[in-house]
Amino acid sequence: MKLKTSIILSTITMATASSAFANPVWDLYVGATVGAGAETVFADDENKTNAAQSFGAMFGVDIPAFRIEAEYNYLHETDLYAHLALVNAYFKMPSTVVKPYLGIGVGLVFDGENEKAHIDFDTTAAYQAMLGVTLDVPALPFKFDVEGRAIYMPDVYKFADIEPDILHYEARIKIRYIF
Repeated sequence: MKLKTSIILSTITMATASSAFANPVWDLYVGATVGAGAETVFADDENKTNAAQSFGAMFGVDIPAFRIEAEYNYLHETDLYAHLALVNAYFKMPSTVVKPYLGIGVGLVFDGENEKAHIDFDTTAAYQAMLGVTLDVPALPFKFDVEGRAIYMPDVYKFADIEPDILHYEARIKIRYIF
């Protein structure tokens, strides 16, 4: 009887101890991003392109096949600036250290201004697409992303019956801290 009891207790102890030390399937993360590229304003058959930069922060969940994150972006070019809030989904290719991914996002332009004309932006939708790679350093709790990104913001403000669209495209670097 003691042998059966000790075997049962040993089995239960090993099963619970191994699950307590197992890695979770998903990771929470926070991160920061910086990018540089260009912004084109499409208004009534007139296109204007200027150099632009962006800064952002994100919070998300990394699951083996995909990532979901909430992101804030500040975009600035010569005459315009915009604040965006977006929800992104990334689909990752299985790999070891270098992991390619494809992403999409949707959100809002919630503040912005055409500084040259002193016109505030309307709250409008924003859409984005991303293509990049994640560099995963196994010994560190950080992941580095290098990506190309395009953000489309339709009808951001109204000026003399013209409602311009903005296309912001850039190269971006992210650093994510995994909890």
